[in-house]
Amino acid sequence: MMQTLTFNSSVDSPPVSPTIGALQKPLDANVREDLGLEMVNNGVSYRQRELVEERANIVQTNNSHRGLSAAIWRLPTEILSQIFLDCLPEDEYLSPTSSMAPMSFTAVCRRWREVAMGLPSLWLRLRLEVWHDDWQQRAFCYDSCLKRSRGCPLSLALECHTDWSELRNLLQPYINQISSLSLGFFTCDGPFMMADFHALEELTVYQYGFDPVRAVASSIEQLPVNLRRLNMRDLLLDREQLDFFTDFTWTRLTTIEINVDGLDAFPRLLCLCPDLASLTMIGIFHTIQTPESVVHTKLQSLRMSGDISFDSIGYFDLFDVITLPNLRAVEAHNMGPWPHEEFKAFLTRSKCPLESLIFGGGVLTTDQQRAEYATLMPSLQLNSRS
Repeated sequence: MMQTLTFNSSVDSPPVSPTIGALQKPLDANVREDLGLEMVNNGVSYRQRELVEERANIVQTNNSHRGLSAAIWRLPTEILSQIFLDCLPEDEYLSPTSSMAPMSFTAVCRRWREVAMGLPSLWLRLRLEVWHDDWQQRAFCYDSCLKRSRGCPLSLALECHTDWSELRNLLQPYINQISSLSLGFFTCDGPFMMADFHALEELTVYQYGFDPVRAVASSIEQLPVNLRRLNMRDLLLDREQLDFFTDFTWTRLTTIEINVDGLDAFPRLLCLCPDLASLTMIGIFHTIQTPESVVHTKLQSLRMSGDISFDSIGYFDLFDVITLPNLRAVEAHNMGPWPHEEFKAFLTRSKCPLESLIFGGGVLTTDQQRAEYATLMPSLQLNSRS
């Protein structure tokens, strides 16, 4: 009969399960570390693929840009010139500052600079200003731009905040190119003399902040012989101020836009301008204080816009004193009730070939009145916008 052997030991042995658990902890840590390394490696690989793709995109973009740039550099001068012209600001006059066209074209590259500086059309309508600052720097910039016009007709806007002498001296080499001029009188001293601007055909005058009689009137007292258009809509002139000019001052003018203080100015204008063909008159239409009959044989177009906010507009008696046998077009705005009977008498007296009669906003007429004009002049084109 077999006996079961039993061994007793005085040494305490730990339980099996805790021992296995203790061995399992390093193993789990190693597994987690391996998994973490694998995730890091996977992340690095993914980021590496992203960088490779980004680099490929950048290379492709750069190649595209190089192709586009190369195409731009290969553009014929004629096409690049037209692009420059199309990119000019829509402003009537351009300030020659480095941040704006056309000056900005000259800072891109050598070829653009050469094309821009060799294109006179970019430099023909400029705004030149005189301030209390470094005139020498301004003068150098302005003169450089004017030289690029290469003898082509110039349209310039001049603004003076000191005196005209420095700007006038700068323009001396170019006076036979200036066909259009806009003069802005701010806080300047003295007139701008332009009798020797023989190429000048169109002049605009405006002022801010002071009595225009002293400087402005002296500037337009002697006008260039070829000047035909004069715009003074920003000035408010009355009969007394117009009397400042002699009868030979404006004899060659054919087109005038003017702001008047009182209807007395109208007959005086007709006397000053015997060749006047078109007159635009805005302002305050006070009644005529000294009636005088005037016949003008050249005026063809008359546009009037009053200020109906003034109670003193009163009776519009202009048509009582003028006779215009060559008048073809009349346009009226902001005049309140239209002087119907006086205008009919004027048409009968003038025997003019009136073709167009426009009643704009602020002019009050009736259907019967308009029908009478159609009967009086069957070929008349009548347009009422009131």
